[in-house]
Amino acid sequence: MEEPITRRGSLARLGGLLMAAAGGGSLLPGTAEGGNAAIETGAAQCVLTPELTEGPYYIAGEKVRRDIRDGHPGTLLTLRLTVLDAATCRPIKGAAVDIWHADAAGNYSGFGAGAGSRTFMRGIQRTDKNGVAIFTTVYPGWYQGRAVHIHVKVHVGGNVVHTGQLFFTDALTETAYKVAPYAARRNPDVTNANDSIFANGGKRSILAVKKSGAGYVGTIAMGVHK
Repeated sequence: MEEPITRRGSLARLGGLLMAAAGGGSLLPGTAEGGNAAIETGAAQCVLTPELTEGPYYIAGEKVRRDIRDGHPGTLLTLRLTVLDAATCRPIKGAAVDIWHADAAGNYSGFGAGAGSRTFMRGIQRTDKNGVAIFTTVYPGWYQGRAVHIHVKVHVGGNVVHTGQLFFTDALTETAYKVAPYAARRNPDVTNANDSIFANGGKRSILAVKKSGAGYVGTIAMGVHK
């Protein structure tokens, strides 16, 4: 079911983001399930990472839904985003995870060439008992001046406790862009290393991505202060 969600006063509180990381990297694929066993066993640690800018393309009142594609083409990307309590590294049930990103052509809904719609590549999911929010989307396209990324907000108890951006390795993007509809465009004009936002903490916000059939599954675990 799709339903709008409202968020008043969500900037009243800034929260730190912690990422479940093995050896300083992002959580390994699969370990975001089942209560984050990798964290509970000590195989992974919570690592603080900076807040990253919301950017100019945020639209409030997005729909609560898993599939955010609205029929737009692109390589299937399943996102499994886990929200953890920073104090205990335990999953938070019922957190609202809010994402938005460009479509395969590099357009944001509600702006520029994407102004005809305010919904594609935007949505909110509540985390389950394991702290996991799942989205069905496409591998993001790029636009001038930025590396490939996905925007994310985490809401707990009516407050925004994290605003950030999720990134992909340049090597993965190069591979993903070899097929349609991405191949019709050149590769991004900015790599992660040259991205001004990535420079402020993006290395610790890179999704762990695995191939899954013709698409990908991206995983990361984010710890927040409730």
